[in-house]
Amino acid sequence: MLSYFRWVLFFIALFATVMGGTLYVGHALMVAQGPLDKTKNIVIPRGAGPTTMSKLLQEEGTIAHPRLFRIALMIDPSPKPIKAGEYEIPAHISMLALVDLLQSGKVVQRRLTVPEGTTTFEVMEMVRKTEALTGEITLDLKEGDLLPETYFYSRDDTRDGLLMRMKEAMDKTLDEAWRKRAAGLPLPNKQAALILASIVEKETAVPAERSRVAAVFINRLRRRMKLESDPTTIYGLTLGKAALGRELTRADLQSNTPYNTYVIPGLPRGPICNPGRASIVAALNPARDRAIYFVADGSGGHAFANTLPEHNRNVERWRQIQRERAEAQSQQQTPAAQNPASQIPAPQTPPVRQ
Repeated sequence: MLSYFRWVLFFIALFATVMGGTLYVGHALMVAQGPLDKTKNIVIPRGAGPTTMSKLLQEEGTIAHPRLFRIALMIDPSPKPIKAGEYEIPAHISMLALVDLLQSGKVVQRRLTVPEGTTTFEVMEMVRKTEALTGEITLDLKEGDLLPETYFYSRDDTRDGLLMRMKEAMDKTLDEAWRKRAAGLPLPNKQAALILASIVEKETAVPAERSRVAAVFINRLRRRMKLESDPTTIYGLTLGKAALGRELTRADLQSNTPYNTYVIPGLPRGPICNPGRASIVAALNPARDRAIYFVADGSGGHAFANTLPEHNRNVERWRQIQRERAEAQSQQQTPAAQNPASQIPAPQTPPVRQ
């Protein structure tokens, strides 16, 4: 009888020793550095179970013991679901840290930056060519519907979903700016404000000028003067699907489109781009300025004028700058003509506002 109990105690001790050793070795393997030699993005597919995940992670070189990884998921005292998606896996991550990362749901956040002044056609092309997104674009989006901004998204987000976020951001921004608009503006509704903001966006790239440019067009609307904005005329010719690629001609300025503000009175039919937040605010809060003309000043900005004679002087100064630049360019090209390999294309100058 005594011998029996000794054997029982022996086997219990042996079992405890084996289990303790197994747990020790298993824990050591769980916290040891993994085999991944450099940071890598790995996609966990939807519906993947422990077996599928462990096989995928082994094939990607992230873990060396897939069975131990499966056991770790099954015996986790506080198990959490693993969210499908793209994860950035650090080099040499341990299995324990890997389990924590996958259970955290911290998938890779990608970003798409939509520049201010981009047309809806251009934005849709950007989204369509973004490979990490899924699905076709089925939304009926119009010019001015989308807010230019940086948007974060995850792999396999839908294209419609991202575009809808842009539209909701524009709606919210326009609503907020409309509520805070200056009193007495000749803008009957939010759509008119959006149209004006799109013109301001295209007319100047200088942030400090936006409210002054807006003031010029507000002043012209109040006086029932034609806006005479080159970007609106260009949009009437291209509909925002391509760059014009040349200077406007006299025939262009006389073109019969609902966007040519050299011909039509008031605002064009619709926006000519997707304006940024700053241009929307400027259109609804223009500077207190009586200017009704502006023209390029040669420094990247514009010279503003209250009267036509003053404007004509600004125009003449700009044309003089253009002549001087053309002459300097011609002198630089003369020696270059002797060596065709050294020739470079001439920079384009912005059009003159008349």
